[in-house]
Amino acid sequence: MSSPAPKIAERDGFADDYAKAIGSALVDTKDHVGELTFTVTRDGLVEAAKTLRDTFGYQQLMEIAGADYPDRAERFEVNYHFLSVTHNHRVRLKVLTDEATSVPSLTGLWPVAGWLEREVFDLYGVDFSGNPDLRRILTDYGFEGHPLRKDFPMTGHVELRYSESEKRVVYEPVKLPQDFRTFDFLMPWEGAEYRLPGDEKAEGEAPGAPTPAKAPTGEKVEPKAPPPAPKTTDEPSDTGAGEPTDEKAKEEARDPVADKADHAGGEDTDVPSPETREDAPVDPRKGDSE
Repeated sequence: MSSPAPKIAERDGFADDYAKAIGSALVDTKDHVGELTFTVTRDGLVEAAKTLRDTFGYQQLMEIAGADYPDRAERFEVNYHFLSVTHNHRVRLKVLTDEATSVPSLTGLWPVAGWLEREVFDLYGVDFSGNPDLRRILTDYGFEGHPLRKDFPMTGHVELRYSESEKRVVYEPVKLPQDFRTFDFLMPWEGAEYRLPGDEKAEGEAPGAPTPAKAPTGEKVEPKAPPPAPKTTDEPSDTGAGEPTDEKAKEEARDPVADKADHAGGEDTDVPSPETREDAPVDPRKGDSE
């Protein structure tokens, strides 16, 4: 079976060699579905990334991705994805931090880290010390909060629209035309807890109601009269068929055309048979030439 993703060659002994190279900066190592992840300390991040590039041949910083786990003391994960073009291998470095602690910037090693760190700062609020231009990059000017944090409201804080009177885009508090719908995810045949319109018809009404309905008793109601016996055809005589009818049909099939016209429908009639024209062909066939 072909692989659903590009195959990445394994580097035998790389994990052990890299762990020895970075020493105390290593916190944890995880090898899952062919992906190596090294969790390192914040203070050892820059040196660990430099060792990857200069010693083990990971030339490219492909991506910096954040993740938020509000229940943790250090709620944010910052994941750095590296690619080795020469070894066809990928590796991930991970650091943990909180809202108040900065993460060292990698712009001194990879200039592209400047934009990638700005994305994580904009969406999660993680601060990167040493980034020369740490500004928002995805949200609008004056945006409040960080939209990919788990505690950020799904509706946001403000909404924008174009004001025809002011001839510009204006910000206003969020106004929802309808509430969010909730789904119970119950199977239809298990029954839902809410009531649907019409459910009240299945229950007896209180005495004195305009149209009181009798409450169901559970007793089986017998029909007043049994259903009529079904009409069946058991013998050929019930349908008018049989040997006499078959013999009569055979005799009529042997009669010439003129005789059949005399008793059309199987009965004798007073209608005379049609005369045959003298100039009519005796046995006309397709393809005969004149």
